[in-house]
Order: sequence, then structure tokens, then C-alpha cells
Amino acid sequence: MGRQHSYKTTITWTGNKGTGTSGYQAYDRSYTIEWGDKPAILGSSDPAFRGDRKRWNPEELLLASLSACHQLWYLHLCAVAGVVVETYVDEASGVMEEFSDGSGRFLEVTLRPKVRLAAGSDRARAHALHEEAHSKCFIARSVNFPVKCAPALH
Repeated sequence: MGRQHSYKTTITWTGNKGTGTSGYQAYDRSYTIEWGDKPAILGSSDPAFRGDRKRWNPEELLLASLSACHQLWYLHLCAVAGVVVETYVDEASGVMEEFSDGSGRFLEVTLRPKVRLAAGSDRARAHALHEEAHSKCFIARSVNFPVKCAPALH
């Protein structure tokens, strides 16, 4: 067994409008994610499920986690390989399927990192490091749906 790491968060529902969950429309889906002295993340459900579109929903947070994990591994691998990344922007997207009983699941996520390399960087190596980053990403290795990567190097 490998080395283990533990993580904690506190999720606090903030959507009680005074009558709790007395009815499906009686409450907001708002919540706050907090831990320690980190800034709070304001969350809600997806607007399709009566959520607040100005707050992060769990589906977006999953997508962001996959994107951030890939980015952090990629930058690390580039630094070790001598590939100099100047900018990195990922416009990731995901597709979720909802079933008639209200349950659902992600079908796939596609990461679309746009990477600008410093002059003289090995473009072939930079491209190949995306595959290695994907194979090491803790989050991508933990989900049960395909995570695709369609990088663009500039």
C-alpha cells in the first residue's frame, strides 16, 4: 500500500428559507464549502435542479478538479523535462446524463488545455507529457468515466 493522504471539508447548507425542507420548492439549494482558513466556496445545485447559477455546483467542481489536477501534473512534468510553459488555460467540458428517476452520471469529460511554450521548447515532448499527466492525475484515476484530453500547443 502506498502513502495515504487525508482531506477534509465542511459543507454547510445555507438554504433554509424558514420552513426547512417542508416542500420541494420551499428551500434553496445553497451551501458553503469551508475548511480551516481557506476562502469559502459558495455552492448550489445546477440551475436545472433549482440551483443558483451564480454559485458553483458539484458538477462544475468535479470538472474543475479534473482540470486542475491535470494542469498541476502537466506543469510539474514539464518543469522536470525542461519544457518551459509560459501560459496554460483549460476550457474543459463535461457531459452528464440524467435518468428518469432523477439520478445521473457523467458520461465523459474533455480537457482542452491551451499551452504556450517558450521558444526552443520541445513541442513533441510537451505534447506527450499530457498523456503522462493524465496517467498520473489522482482525480482522473478515481472516476469511472472517460476523461479525454485535446491539448493545443502555441
